[in-house]
Amino acid sequence: MNHSKLFERVTLGTHVLKNRIVLPPLTRQRSSPDGDAATDLMATYYSQRASAGLIVSEGTQIEPRGQGYAWTPGIYSDAQISGWRKVTQAVHAAGGVMFAQLWHVGRVSHTALQPHGGSPVAPSAIRAEKVKAFIATGPETGTLIEPSDPRALSPTEIEELVRMYAQAARNALSAGFDGVEIHAANGYLINQFISAHANHRDDQYGGSLTNRLRFLREVVHAVMEVVGPGRLGVRFTPLFTGTDQDRVYIGLVEEDPHGTYLEAIRILEAEGVAYLSIAEADWDNAPELPDSFRRDVRSAFSGRIVYAGCYTAERGTRLIDAGLADLIAFGRPFIANPDLPERLANGWPLNPLDGAALYGGGARGFTDYPMYVESRQDHTTEATA
Repeated sequence: MNHSKLFERVTLGTHVLKNRIVLPPLTRQRSSPDGDAATDLMATYYSQRASAGLIVSEGTQIEPRGQGYAWTPGIYSDAQISGWRKVTQAVHAAGGVMFAQLWHVGRVSHTALQPHGGSPVAPSAIRAEKVKAFIATGPETGTLIEPSDPRALSPTEIEELVRMYAQAARNALSAGFDGVEIHAANGYLINQFISAHANHRDDQYGGSLTNRLRFLREVVHAVMEVVGPGRLGVRFTPLFTGTDQDRVYIGLVEEDPHGTYLEAIRILEAEGVAYLSIAEADWDNAPELPDSFRRDVRSAFSGRIVYAGCYTAERGTRLIDAGLADLIAFGRPFIANPDLPERLANGWPLNPLDGAALYGGGARGFTDYPMYVESRQDHTTEATA
C-alpha cells in the first residue's frame, strides 16, 4: 500500500510540517526528582524523534497540585522552564516543531504528591476509580496507589486555575515551545469537569452540558489569548458505548458521547483552535470510533485533526485518504523507533518495544533504541570484521 500522504508537507498555523506523522504526548517519568524539571536526557530523547512533523511533549503539570505521578515534569517554576528550554533548543536544532502539553490530573492523585499532603482537587468530591496514581518510595523506586479522596474546588479556585493555564502557556512560549496543547482527555481535570460522572456541581460549572463545558471554554479562551492563532491544540478521549467497561475511566464514557464531544469541539472551532487531537482506545481489540462521529467531527471543525490509538501506516493513510484526518500520531512505535518516519517510508522493520522500561529509570528504553541505518552499519561492520 502507498503511504505517500503520510509524508506530505502540511501547514499548522505558521509552520509547514515536514510530514503528517506526530509524536503524541507520552508519559515517561524521566524528569529530575528534585524539582520535576526536564533533563538533558529528555532533550536527547525528543531530538532523536525530530523527524516527526509535530512533536507534542509528555504532559507537563501546570502547578504542583496537578501532579498524579512521580517524576513527571512541570512548567510552573523557573528551573522547569529552563529545563524545557534545553529540550526545545535540541529539537529545533534537529529541525523539529514542538508543542507543550499542559496537564492537570485533578482527582487522579494522592496526598503524597500534593503540597503539604493536601487532598487532590476536583470539580466534585468524588473519588477516582479504576485508575492509579504513582508515588515515589525511594530515589528510583515507586509504587502504584489508589487515588486519595479529592475535595471540590470553589468557584474562586476554578478562576485561579484558568489563570494558571494561561501562565503555563506563557511559560511554554518562554521555554521555546512552538505552541501548546491543552490536555482535556484521559479522565484528568478538564475531562472531569466535562463528565457527568465526575462533575456533580450545582453551580455555573455543573449540571447542564453547557455548564460542564464552561471550564473547558474558559481555559481555551485564556490560553488562546496568550498563544494566538495557529499555536493551540486540544486533546479529547471520546469513548463510546461498547468500550470495555473495566477501562472506561480512561475517558469517562458519557451517556451521549457523540453529542457531548461535538459540543466541546464547537467551542474549539469558535475559538479558532489550530488542531484537535482525538485519542482513541488503545488496548487490544478496542472498538474504533463510529464513522458517523468522525464525519461529524470533520464537519464541525475546520482546523487540523489528529487521531491516535494503535495506528499503523495503512490505517492512518486510509483515514487521511477519506478526508477525516490530517495527521496521525504513533505512540509506542515512536518510543521504540526514534527514526519511525524513515522506517515507515522505506518499509524497514521496527524495533520491539521494551515494555519494562516505559516509565521511570534512565537511558534504557528511552534514548538507547537504535536508528535503522546505524544498526545496519554496525551489523555490516561486524560481518566484515
